[in-house]
Amino acid sequence: MVGMLLMACSVALGAFGAHALKATLEASGRTETFELAVRYMTVHSLALILFGLLMDKYPGLLKAAALLFMGIVFFSGSLLVLALADQPLWGAVAPLGGTALILGWLTACWTVFQSKS
Repeated sequence: MVGMLLMACSVALGAFGAHALKATLEASGRTETFELAVRYMTVHSLALILFGLLMDKYPGLLKAAALLFMGIVFFSGSLLVLALADQPLWGAVAPLGGTALILGWLTACWTVFQSKS
């Protein structure tokens, strides 16, 4: 359900950015930052949905899903704030989120690998 709610948010943010915020984002030069945040949110929200569907078979995916969720919040969230508030300090938070996303995928891989051996 979390992945589905985040997908709804990513679609709404994408539409809002493309229409209502277009002039603001273009004026600040932050259109690409906004689009990157929404893209990562979308992709990783789909992954949360997938992990939810596979959780019965691979219970360890719960840890991976938690890391992906944290990654979405810190990576996409910080980039969205950076794009909208044009405060460069928020760019320093994005690597924490990126690290959480990487760890989430590695945890998912390890979970599936362990179940096969």
